[in-house]
Amino acid sequence: MALIVQKYGGTSVGSVERIASVAERVLKTVKAGNSVVVVVSAMGKTTDSLVKLANQISTNPSRREMDMLLSTGEQVTIALLSMALQELGQPAISLTGAQVGIVTEAEHTRARILHIQPERVERHLKDGKVIVVAGFQGISSTSELEITTLGRGGSDTSAVAIAAALKANYCEIYTDVPGILTTDPRLVPDAQLMAEITCDEMLELASLGAKVLHPRAVEIARNYGVELVVRSSWTDEPGTRVISPTPQPRSLNDLEIARPVDGVEFDTDQARVALLRVPDRPGVAARLFGEIARQNLDVDLIIQSIHEGNTNDIAFTVATPILKRAEAVATAIAPVLRTANPSPGEAEVMVQQQIAKISIVGAGMIGRPGVAAQMFATLSDAGVNILMISTSEVKVSCVIDATDGDRAIEALCQAFEIREQGSGVRGQGEQRSGGAGEPVRGVALDLNQARLAIRQVPDHPGMAAKLFGLLAEHNISVDMIIQSQRCHVIDGVPTRDIAFTVAQIDAEAAQKTLEQAAVELKWGEIIVDSAIAKVSIVGAGMVGQPGVAAKMFAALAQHQINIQMIATSEIKISAVVAQDQWVTALQAIHAAFELAGSDKIEVPA
Repeated sequence: MALIVQKYGGTSVGSVERIASVAERVLKTVKAGNSVVVVVSAMGKTTDSLVKLANQISTNPSRREMDMLLSTGEQVTIALLSMALQELGQPAISLTGAQVGIVTEAEHTRARILHIQPERVERHLKDGKVIVVAGFQGISSTSELEITTLGRGGSDTSAVAIAAALKANYCEIYTDVPGILTTDPRLVPDAQLMAEITCDEMLELASLGAKVLHPRAVEIARNYGVELVVRSSWTDEPGTRVISPTPQPRSLNDLEIARPVDGVEFDTDQARVALLRVPDRPGVAARLFGEIARQNLDVDLIIQSIHEGNTNDIAFTVATPILKRAEAVATAIAPVLRTANPSPGEAEVMVQQQIAKISIVGAGMIGRPGVAAQMFATLSDAGVNILMISTSEVKVSCVIDATDGDRAIEALCQAFEIREQGSGVRGQGEQRSGGAGEPVRGVALDLNQARLAIRQVPDHPGMAAKLFGLLAEHNISVDMIIQSQRCHVIDGVPTRDIAFTVAQIDAEAAQKTLEQAAVELKWGEIIVDSAIAKVSIVGAGMVGQPGVAAKMFAALAQHQINIQMIATSEIKISAVVAQDQWVTALQAIHAAFELAGSDKIEVPA
């Protein structure tokens, strides 16, 4: 007999008829010999309706009272579903988040789970009952026992956390699409269903258009080895398995606020090649990396910084043994780019050896301001200067001088409480193991970001730490971070530009915060651009396969889409493009990697 946790979203329980259908599905699971815990969301648009009511009463309602109000939505659903099961002859009991023992921090509207007290659930399971749980909610650990809600994606988070606490065999997430798709089917109707995907790939696809699985839920699954299955509420198709790695032993206390970083990776066998002052126009990156791919050269990090005038800088790292070949390609292309660049100055190739890449890795860093800032501050305190920065949802990588490697590793392990012995630290090559199958599994899109660029930031240890530390103090999360390769000397001080993206709703606050510090820290102009879109390809199979980046860039170039920023990790390549080109960019990349399926996927309104 298996113990299964099932989660049904608002669409799946949007009417009495749909609740009855869910009850039939749950009963079928029980009759197959399984014990079942069901986690549900509020019916249909109930939460939106409750928010509307609150706004009719108050323009700035109390967060505590909003939690009290919004938590009622799920209570309606659990009672009705429990009644429906009882009508079918199946013993069932409905429980709120508090009754189930979901204990959270005392943070209204966005609480994280501290731990779950599963004794009552286990007792009812032994009695043969189906337990129907209100998702999205818990109760604070303080003496006041405040009702709290978990924020966006809270029901997913509740379900996976309960599965972890109960050591369930697996957790099924029922939604209105048949599983995890290669991209948003509302934009690409022939998006393909994936049979399986790794947790790391799923986390990197956190901004996937369909948003069928919240990254907080994936984080818990990854940390505790919970097997997830994403399925349709309307069919019996098997859906998509989200495969978790074998987890390190981990306490169920502080379940969602455990350390955000669980590993430090380093690679000393790297060199950097930079092309400075290349034309800022479509096709440049495609031409460069297309030729690199034709020479069968594998590139690791790629960054393209913000433009200066009508030129850009592109830098990439390669393994030291292939540096000469990579340098030859860049040197051969530079004259061609020169003729296409009408601005003063010539494209220049810059090579640097004796560098190392050091990265912090962890699912827990998603949406937690301050993790990157802590890394930069730690390196600064250790006297380590940062030469390149590249980020993804679950990794921050810095290129540093190779002679600083040991000192950097020791400092980061201490700062993030990573044991240097064992699996917490991975040396060169270990993090580069490729995945099986196709190099690209999906295409992600994020339309909700804005880019900030700071000109003329003094180039010395500690400046990045101060910059991103300021944002963290104001609870502003940063996504992509790019540090320019070109160095300008202002009044005898070497400076570089730094660009990064934040959520659009945080852009104004970020700009104001940085402008207040600009005079003291001697920064230059701060530029904000909200008319951007980030499009990304993700796949564990791209590791060790030359040409993946080139194919992505070529697809954009064919549609005359200019790339404004580039950042990469081992399994993700992200490009920032103009917001009015995002649909074309998404569709072009999806087609280039031949991700289309044979069936048209329709998403209910």
